[in-house]
Amino acid sequence: MKTIGILTSGGDAPGMNAAIRAIARTAFANGLRVKGIRNGYDGLIKGDIYEMNVSSVADIIHKGGTILGSARSTEFKTPEGQKKALEVIKEYGIEGIIVLGGDGSFMGANALHLHGIKTMGVPCTIDNDMGYTEETIGFNTAVETVVEAIGKIRDTSSSHGRGNVIEVMGRSCGDIALYAGLCGGAESILVPEIPVDMKQIIEKVIRGRKRGKLHHIIVVAEGVKAEGCNDSYGIAKMIDEQTGVETKVTILGHVQRGGTPSVQDRLIANQLGTRAVELIIEGKSSLAVGIKDGKVYSLPITEAVQMKRQFNTELYTIASILSN
Repeated sequence: MKTIGILTSGGDAPGMNAAIRAIARTAFANGLRVKGIRNGYDGLIKGDIYEMNVSSVADIIHKGGTILGSARSTEFKTPEGQKKALEVIKEYGIEGIIVLGGDGSFMGANALHLHGIKTMGVPCTIDNDMGYTEETIGFNTAVETVVEAIGKIRDTSSSHGRGNVIEVMGRSCGDIALYAGLCGGAESILVPEIPVDMKQIIEKVIRGRKRGKLHHIIVVAEGVKAEGCNDSYGIAKMIDEQTGVETKVTILGHVQRGGTPSVQDRLIANQLGTRAVELIIEGKSSLAVGIKDGKVYSLPITEAVQMKRQFNTELYTIASILSN
């Protein structure tokens, strides 16, 4: 192994740059050359590749986003697209590629593996929806961002005596809503894993108002479906109509993906990035690195992408008790 490539794919996540830095510097320490592949698999197909050095990754550990850029590629999913990618890989003398991203990005890495290219997957997604690892790079920072937003929204909601529905990312995984809602002191947390009981939520708003509560914060994962409500605006409208409490909606959107990565995200990015390089040097391929029982481990990508995220019902119960 003489040359590896680094590729970031899918949605960006805080801590990706820290992982890029860890991968590059571990590779340099082991005498490898490193190629930066811009804009994911699309950039790989187009040959948008450059030679990296120590300076390429200087002063990026604290930066959000990804210096390599990210883009989705439908072309890479086709045999023709993969053939183009393999030709580019051969042209640049790349023998192994470390892919940073989620499930879709990992399957792309496995496709390259099946064509004889050594690959590794590093989990980077704010949703924390990869079941094989206790935590994905970017999740912790996203939760911190949402908790900060909850605090600011509570201030203005209290000033006006309003309720507020705060929509966060998590189409199929409610971890951001759960962790941020619990740590931010939300009165209600709605996640796709737990059926929504709007009657219970409305009763809680009424009880709170009767005891003099000036605000009511409801954190909703974007994938939530509530009976009689099509979306967060429908939830707010139902609360408004049935309680008389004016209820606003705040959709945090892509602000959750940005910002300086937390200490925790930088820590696991360094650990996972370093281990990915070590494994590829050992000749291993199509493995996903992750955290299990607080320690770094690896398993086949094909197994990793099939493992479903287990929702933390214990934390959800704690949040429900503390919000009464």
